[in-house]
Amino acid sequence: MEFLNTIGGYALGLLGAGLAAVLAGIGSAKGTGIAGEAGAGIVSEDPSKFGKAMILQVIPGTQGLYGFVIWFLAFGKLSALGGADMTVAQGLQVLSACLPVAIGGMLSGIAQGKVAAASVNILAKKPDHWSKGMILCITVEFYAILALLASFMMLNAI
Repeated sequence: MEFLNTIGGYALGLLGAGLAAVLAGIGSAKGTGIAGEAGAGIVSEDPSKFGKAMILQVIPGTQGLYGFVIWFLAFGKLSALGGADMTVAQGLQVLSACLPVAIGGMLSGIAQGKVAAASVNILAKKPDHWSKGMILCITVEFYAILALLASFMMLNAI
């Protein structure tokens, strides 16, 4: 407990905000990278499919945006709680509130990238059915949105 008192509540809150932005961003970077690799393959064979492949690649990028939104809200909450004078308990509350979008954003971003890459295969083999791949990607997005809402509601409850 002495260690927590030494670093203070503000540092714990900053850690939570940072994790929200960084881990969700890592998930988006990994996910868009996976989908981008698949997209580059199809575009090299048929450049006319670039637009649809790009849409599938961009979808996993939303998790990074969600993490940034929570970072912004958490940073505002840190100021409202007194900044450097906030308690360890308050810092732990902010840290805990940031974890759903941090972990959920990272994992769903990677998973969505894999689904988007598989959806590029649909685009390659049956171009008229590429929207079915979009629906598959949106199914994963639902869980990223749930993580965002959980973090948002937890921050508002502090």
